[in-house]
Amino acid sequence: MDAENEQQNGTPAATDAAATRGAVSRRAVIGWAGAGVALGAAAVGSVAAATRQDDPDPAPAAPAGAEVPFYGEHQSGISTPVQDRLHFAAFDVSEKATRESLVKLLKEWTKAAAAMTGGREVGTGAATGLPEAPPDDTGEALGLPASRLTLTIGFGPSLFEKPGPDGQPVDRFGLRAKRPEALVDLPNFKGDKLDPTRSGGDICVQACADDPQVAVHAIRNLARIGMGTVNIRWSQLGFGKTSSTTPDAQTPRNLMGFKDGTHNIAGNDTAKLADHVWAAPGDGPEWMTGGSYLVARRIRMHIETWDRASLKDQEDTFGRTKGEGAPYGKPKEHDAPDLKAMPATSHVALAHPDANDGLMILRRGFSFTDGTDGLGRLDAGLFFLAYQRDTRKAFVPLQNRLAASDKLNEYIQHVGSAHFACPAGVRKPGEWWGQALFG
Repeated sequence: MDAENEQQNGTPAATDAAATRGAVSRRAVIGWAGAGVALGAAAVGSVAAATRQDDPDPAPAAPAGAEVPFYGEHQSGISTPVQDRLHFAAFDVSEKATRESLVKLLKEWTKAAAAMTGGREVGTGAATGLPEAPPDDTGEALGLPASRLTLTIGFGPSLFEKPGPDGQPVDRFGLRAKRPEALVDLPNFKGDKLDPTRSGGDICVQACADDPQVAVHAIRNLARIGMGTVNIRWSQLGFGKTSSTTPDAQTPRNLMGFKDGTHNIAGNDTAKLADHVWAAPGDGPEWMTGGSYLVARRIRMHIETWDRASLKDQEDTFGRTKGEGAPYGKPKEHDAPDLKAMPATSHVALAHPDANDGLMILRRGFSFTDGTDGLGRLDAGLFFLAYQRDTRKAFVPLQNRLAASDKLNEYIQHVGSAHFACPAGVRKPGEWWGQALFG
């Protein structure tokens, strides 16, 4: 959790003054209306494994109303500076869908994504189409700026093959031979209590924005466009990025009250991104070159138990002070930790790269509160998102280590899990999500 490993990406291009966010105060008050999401807290990290960057000129985040370029070598929303809000959706492809109908959908989704990330309406818009037909755009984002919206797509193992009625694997779309070896079926780690209704999925779309209505609008429109070809398997709303978007920015606190994401890969650190995040030529199938592997984990935090723990026990759990956020034995939060100065089972001692042969992942999770569990306890925690070059060499060994002895396990439980291969970016208009995979 103490994010010894989060990173944010590139620098989004700002638009003109018209992109300034006019409804920010109202949206901030509304928050995740109807979703039971509390505002203002930052997320907790489950697996944390990055080292601090000393880049003298970190890439700043763009103004809240600005546009993040949709086209590029890599998908936005991976190393992009982290926004304030999340709507993540996992889709299953309909049993009646064909390869042709799925390709058609991906082309339509790409056009819609390019429009929405640019602050434009989908198709003919919400109020200017044929009066006799449903509008092309649902309309709830009319008048709102782009709000740094990013849309990131990924493909799950079940898209390449899934069990048929007789239990034998079925290659529905002729993709089995193109499944990357790194796109493994994640194991059940020690302590996991996974809910199958919050796990897996054929396709995922991660929508991040500084306005919750903009993020929800994006997923809603993609789901509407996909009706009949895909359906939402599960989704998650999130608030409060889990760490600062640049190394010198204020580090936010997680739902346990500790600063999170103190040590990150900077979004403009191209060397570390190449080493730890982007799939390189020869790593796997050519269609994944320039892409990354995403692990999504829904982590329930036992808030009530944590709130009864002593301050010393809380600090021993992380290996950091609660006030400053400094590693044990050091005065400042960004000081390099002395792992021997903290409890051996503390989160930082186990998750830090120095304890894992330099292993690093890019983390951009969000807090969530989804009402109660029916027993008077908050259903709250972290929706953990980790990107890496090869999940087998990053998240899996790191989570195995943490699951075995992390003191933080007394206060958390992993209840949802999914794994996706996120291809390289759409480089120019006319290209589409998944083109290299289906081409």
